[in-house]
Amino acid sequence: MARKNILSGLMDDSKKFTAVNNEPESAAEKQITFKGIGALGAVTRSIDALAARADAARDIEEKLAHGETVIDLDTALIEDSFVADRLVQTDEQFQELLEAIRTRGQDSPILVRPHPQKDGKYQIAFGHRRARVAKELGRPVRAVVKKLDDRDHVIAQGQENSARADLSFIERTMFADKLDKLGFDRETIMSALSADKTTISKMLSVTRRIPADVLSAIGAARAIGRDRWHELSVKFEEENAPERAKLFVETDDFIAAEPDIRFDLLAGFLSRKPSSTAATHAEPAAVTQWQRRDGSVKAKIKNDGKQFTIALKAARASAFGAYIADNLDRLFEAFEKDQLSGKNGDQ
Repeated sequence: MARKNILSGLMDDSKKFTAVNNEPESAAEKQITFKGIGALGAVTRSIDALAARADAARDIEEKLAHGETVIDLDTALIEDSFVADRLVQTDEQFQELLEAIRTRGQDSPILVRPHPQKDGKYQIAFGHRRARVAKELGRPVRAVVKKLDDRDHVIAQGQENSARADLSFIERTMFADKLDKLGFDRETIMSALSADKTTISKMLSVTRRIPADVLSAIGAARAIGRDRWHELSVKFEEENAPERAKLFVETDDFIAAEPDIRFDLLAGFLSRKPSSTAATHAEPAAVTQWQRRDGSVKAKIKNDGKQFTIALKAARASAFGAYIADNLDRLFEAFEKDQLSGKNGDQ
């Protein structure tokens, strides 16, 4: 199937890019030097200069419309794409990119379009991380500005990420799912992801089986490929699997793990046949909240009948926790006295 390549020619180094701040020296400007002198000559020179600048401005606008000009944009004028394509917003790769751009500058421009609803603003088609780096460094971002409708926007966004092999399988799958829910046709989704109809169908089957909040809880899982995701999704067709998974992804061990390990933990959990004992052990305990009236100390309390856990959250949580630990003997003695007093009172 022939697919539209919206990126064709945009980043071709053979094309000459014109910086917006550098006005081209036109033939009219070159001739200004030879105009007459005096009042009439000054007026003539001013008119010729204005005409030359107007021609230059029209030339820049025309090139902008065709995406052939790289300009420096204030990051305050730029907004993210209307459809997200990443699960991880801050990671080690982002820090590496930041240091690389800090050291040698931005090698390749991002692609933006004039914002469809906000005059004077722009919307990123691709290059979100480069824009974020520029913002963090307090620099303008180098960008190609091109008029794109929504369809061409998402195709450009998807094709650029596919070309860079920058997204994990599940990130690409969730991107396809978002496009599908936004009402884009299958041809557009196929073009955006450079994938055939069968692959897109398998992608969408994963997101239809696995709840979105479970996918987000797992994360990018870059080492996990299509086949393993498909196998996991099939497990969600079993009775109560979605409900069990939603409870499991809230457990401490799952949350503390890296995305690839989270995938393995969930896959292993769903592979075990549920039983009353296993379910009680795997599912999180009942959780209650406590806090002081002034809000200075908060606690999350978990109790499953066998274990009782208090997690403190406060500016001095560490010191308060240490105080409790140091006084456990005294607290337990007070507890036993209360228990004994209660029993005697009943008699």
